[in-house]
Amino acid sequence: MLQIPLWNRLFIIAVVLAGLAFAMPNLFYERVEQYNDAVAEVEDTGVTSEAAAEALSGWPSFLPSTLVNLGLDLRGGAHLLAEVEVEDVYEARMDALWPEVRDTLRDLRDTVGTIRRQDAPLGELHVRVSQPEGLAEAVAAVRGLGQPVASLTGVGASTLDVRGEGDLLIVTLSEAEREATDDRTMQQSVEIVRRRVDEAGTREPTIQRQGSDRILIQVPGIGSAQELKDLIGTTARLTFHPVVGRTDDADADVESRQILLPSMDEEGVFYILEQTPVVTGDDLVDSQPSFEQQSGLPVVTFRFNSTGARAFGEYTSANVGAPFAIVLDEEVISAPVIRQAITGGSGQISGNFTVESSTELAVLLRAGALPAEMTFLEERTIGPELGADSIAAGEMAALVAFAAVLVFMILSYGLFGVFASIALVLNVGLIFGVLSLIGATLTLPGIAGIVLTIGMAVDANVLVFERIREELKTARGPARAIELGYERALSAIIDANLTTFIIAVILFALGSGPVRGFSVTLGIGILTSVFTAIYVTRLLIVTWFDRARPKKIEV
Repeated sequence: MLQIPLWNRLFIIAVVLAGLAFAMPNLFYERVEQYNDAVAEVEDTGVTSEAAAEALSGWPSFLPSTLVNLGLDLRGGAHLLAEVEVEDVYEARMDALWPEVRDTLRDLRDTVGTIRRQDAPLGELHVRVSQPEGLAEAVAAVRGLGQPVASLTGVGASTLDVRGEGDLLIVTLSEAEREATDDRTMQQSVEIVRRRVDEAGTREPTIQRQGSDRILIQVPGIGSAQELKDLIGTTARLTFHPVVGRTDDADADVESRQILLPSMDEEGVFYILEQTPVVTGDDLVDSQPSFEQQSGLPVVTFRFNSTGARAFGEYTSANVGAPFAIVLDEEVISAPVIRQAITGGSGQISGNFTVESSTELAVLLRAGALPAEMTFLEERTIGPELGADSIAAGEMAALVAFAAVLVFMILSYGLFGVFASIALVLNVGLIFGVLSLIGATLTLPGIAGIVLTIGMAVDANVLVFERIREELKTARGPARAIELGYERALSAIIDANLTTFIIAVILFALGSGPVRGFSVTLGIGILTSVFTAIYVTRLLIVTWFDRARPKKIEV
């Protein structure tokens, strides 16, 4: 019998209605986008401004507000290609290693004599000893500071290469550790760029690694490439240094391993600091804007992880009464005197902050500091006019393809072609519903995938209708012909679409950027077209057949 159980009919109708409901907000794109921005603003600030209230009233809260995000080529925005100076990390690693090397060699003072750090090429640590005859023992001791390389390619290797030349001890990162460090630096840079862009509230940025030391950054909806560079290039590197002295001379001489930095608040004041920081912002786990209890002025609170809290606690415990400097981006925010040991792992930064600047600083500190400097090799600003032209061209292509397919199906299969055309309309709605639900980004290649799906979506219906034509010649009546047509065409439909879906999965797994956008819309289109062809079209035909009860049908 040609019939579909009631629960099956209800399920098909529910899926179609849900898909159309999630797709519907895209018809009112600007209004829903403003509504979503207002919701995010209220959640972040807890305050509903007049503009936000107006935007919130523009869309009913009980309706879905999911949208298909428009990519850079459709919406306009900024494109950057940045190169990460991974070698910068080597110098930081050597600076961080020096206190351990110094303490280790101090234990061998009877053997190596006095020790003094020397200026060295980038990524090397040079230590001169006064008794060269003890250098071999010093090399062995410092070599013991090395750890196994934390990478699959460096299994069994040490993180440090240590050698002696005359009275000079030379420490560098091993080749395996350099490769592992480069990989970690790139991963950290990509993640920090992503967090900074996300904190700015932009939608669906594309941030991915290219090659060994480059990052591709594409952010739709941002005003210009310079605006994006300013957002990414803000370092917000927080460090805590011992204070050696204070001066008014901007050209004051400093000793080796010391630095001269200006005060942020006091014009003409400079601080002489030890170059190696006690703690860095890398050990921060949280930072929030706040207000000082006594004065009510804006401040920024911070909290260290266990490693940072321990180092900070040990230093402040051993240096009560001494000043230390809080340095942000090579400027001394403040240089307070340590009144007591700070062992709780948390503190606050005070200065001439406004509410906005304290919030901005907290955001940047939470996002973290870039581990190495980035050089921008390529930058482009894509105007929204180009995106509008692309959208218009895509819409025209989709409409022409849509109309051509509808005409072909109706002329070829008559009433059954009408049912297939209705299912095709629903199929496009389901595609946008799924894209909206998963928060996908639609690009120009994605539109191409949708247009391709429109042509492919009727393939399954063609197989079914041709099979029904054959069964009408031998089957006992139209109901049996329709039933056998769907049953016997099912395997061919699944095989044909499964192979295409496998290709879409491979494109998504191995491709990037536009290729992924194409594969996403193609894969979703395959799933929805099979659903509409097997279930929706069949439901329409069965519903018509139950009402009309024709003795004869023409396909």
